[in-house]
Amino acid sequence: MDEELYWDSSYAIARRLMAAHPDVDWTNLTLNMIYNWVIALSEFKDDPRLANDELLTAIYQDWYEETHYDHPRNASL
Repeated sequence: MDEELYWDSSYAIARRLMAAHPDVDWTNLTLNMIYNWVIALSEFKDDPRLANDELLTAIYQDWYEETHYDHPRNASL
């Protein structure tokens, strides 16, 4: 069973969005798009009304960093 996702799980949400939208166009990505994609995830169980720009920006940032930077989470063991 997949892990349930809530707004405070920005990294886990970002990872799911990476899988669901691997060819995202970063030049046209908006917070509204992220919001719609998050609430469409079957694992998402939180109240959509709790979303705000800070939460959506955190998801964007985690997603962007995972796809654009080499950091310890991406390093091979």
